[in-house]
This record gives sequence, C-alpha cells and structure tokens, in this order.
Amino acid sequence: MTKHAPANNRYISQKAGLFTESVIREMTREAMKYGAVNLSQGFPDFAAPEEIKRVAMQAIEDDVNQYAITWGAKDFREAIARKTLWYLGLEINPETEITVTCGSTEGMIAAMMATVDPGEEVIVFEPFYENYAPDAILSDARPRHIPLRAPDWTFDRDELSAAFNEKTKAIIICNPNNPTGKVFTREEMEFIAALCIEHDALCFTDEIYEHILYPREGAEIKHISMAQLPGMRERTVIVNSMSKTYSVTGWRVGYCIAPPEITGAIRKVHDFLTVGAAAPLQAAGAYALSLPASYYEKLQADYTARRDLLLPVLERAGFQTFRPDGAYYIMTDIRPFGFSSDIEFTHHLIREIGVACVPGSSFYSRPELGAQQVRFCFCKKDETLNEAAERLTKLQSRI
Repeated sequence: MTKHAPANNRYISQKAGLFTESVIREMTREAMKYGAVNLSQGFPDFAAPEEIKRVAMQAIEDDVNQYAITWGAKDFREAIARKTLWYLGLEINPETEITVTCGSTEGMIAAMMATVDPGEEVIVFEPFYENYAPDAILSDARPRHIPLRAPDWTFDRDELSAAFNEKTKAIIICNPNNPTGKVFTREEMEFIAALCIEHDALCFTDEIYEHILYPREGAEIKHISMAQLPGMRERTVIVNSMSKTYSVTGWRVGYCIAPPEITGAIRKVHDFLTVGAAAPLQAAGAYALSLPASYYEKLQADYTARRDLLLPVLERAGFQTFRPDGAYYIMTDIRPFGFSSDIEFTHHLIREIGVACVPGSSFYSRPELGAQQVRFCFCKKDETLNEAAERLTKLQSRI
C-alpha cells in the first residue's frame, strides 16, 4: 500500500498560498455537476473552422509530430509576422521578435518572469482577468490595482499617474478587455503610453480578442495595440493566441511579440516552462493566420449576433447590463435580485435556475468590490443561448 505524507502547510510555498484555483474553471465543473447551461468559461461550444482542423489533421498524418523549434516553427512565426504587418502595420522579425507559447496564458507568465525582478511593481486594471494577479505573484512582483469604473469602465487619470513610481516595472492592459468588454480609446492608450515612457516602464498587452469588436454609432471602436504608438514599440510585449479568433481554445497555441532583447529572455523562460507548443497545431496556425480579411469580418458579424441575442435576455430577466464593445462577455449588476453576494447568487443560478456564470468577485483584488456583479459569456451556439434564455425566465420572480 502506498503511504502518503500527511498534509502539512510547511510543504506549500508562500506564493501558492497567496491565490486560489481558477474560479472560472471551477464554475465549469459546477455547471457539469448540476447540468447547467455553461455561460461561465469563455470557450466556444460550436465547431472550430473545418479547414483549420483539416490542416491540423493533415500535419499529424504527415508526421509533424516531433518537437518544433523551441520558440516556434518557422512557418508559423512567419505567418504571425505577415498577419501583424497586415493588421497592425508593424514589421516584426520572425527570427528575433516572436516566441510561440502554450497559449497566451503561458505567454503572459513567461513575459513577466523574463522581465520583472522581486519587489518591482506591476500595475493591473481591475476588474481583471483572474490570471494576472497570480502571474505577478509568481514573478515576485507586487501588483498595484487601478479601478475601471462602471458603466463605461473608465479609469481616473490622476489615480493611474499616482500609481507609477520608481518601482513600476510594467502595466498590464487587456484590450479588448476581459471581463468588462471595454475597448480602450486612442486617447486612453496615449495617456498610458506617456506614463510608460516617463517612468521607463514596460507594457504587457493581452490582445487575444483583437478581432472581436462591436462598432457603434457615435464612437470609434477600433483595436489599437500599444506597440503601434510612438515610443512604445521597444517597451511593449504583445501577448496573443489562436484560441479565441479561431475557436480552438483547447489547442493552447499562443505567442509573444517583443523587441529582440526581451524576446531572448522570454525564450529562455519559455524553454524551461514548457519547451514548446504542439508542432502539428502550429502548422495549422500558419494556415489560420493566413486567412483573408473576410474570415475576420464574418467572425465579428457572428459575435455581434450572439451578443445581441443574449443582452436583451439578461435585461428581461432583471440584470443591469454593461454593453460590451469588444470580447465576448457581458458584465452585469445583480443588486435587483437581493442576494447578499455574487457567490450566493451564482450557486443559486447554477443549482436552481440551471445557468452558470462567473462571480464578479473573482475579478477583483478585494472580493467585496465585485460582490454584486457576475459575468456571462456568449461564445455559444444559438441553441445554447436560447436554452439559457428559457431557464433565466425563472429569475424574474426574484425581483
């Protein structure tokens, strides 16, 4: 019989004790347990594009099954460079400025571990994607949180300026933003860029939702990368992935774009974190990133339709909603329902109503700041969203 060591906190690192497991992934497990419609974790429940899957299968058939170059297969890096030139107007050297990673999740932590020293500070807008704070902790950095305030998720410029100091190493921007759906304006980006230049700070920019935008009258909803702005090319790390744009979240193929010196450091960290991303899926990535503009136009139209299906459903059910300009999430206010917390509400929603969402507190450094918010995702089939709509009608009796 195998003997197991007794549980003992002295075996657990201080770092691991400073954060919890992913609440988002926990909600998926709860949804499966109770048979709830899963509008929590942001993965599509519809098929990935057939032509991309065919290229992946052909690569496996052609025996592209051994290690690729650690920092990414040459054809995939070249495809990333071509697409970056087309979409962002940035000329990237695929030999010295691109690192292919195991998803954008590894890309972000590899970039931070490659550049941040113990005691340095990383500025994080909140509500934030839940990985960013643990990334800072694992990098021995101190996160400084700056609020994005509803309903427009704007930040106070004086507050942000005051957060920059001699210890500031970097700021993280998720644009379009998860969880709020905010798309940063050019004016906001230029203000942040000026602070980075003044304080000689880096910018880690998560651009995984770059093609999921919702233009509207009276506002310019356009993706702007920090690396496009004057003075920022040499101090920006772009983190991106195939996951959302090509509906292949399970492939775990991402990449970082950074100046050569930073790329060299990211590649070293990446090498010892994961060695490399899956070779046949990189072959499919080279094909995917070469798709024409019409692919991205259809992607945007399809997600606009899904957003416009779910928004009125949530509003009729009694939620106060924040209309997203990008990404595929809807943040909501749950105060009309009278629950004491977002945790109590999400448990009720899963177990009694049959719909899963994410408690808002998981996106904040202090849980009480999100205690009356929850996030829904709409990267789902119409049938899934309609099933959720039918179940959510039962919530109206709570108002």
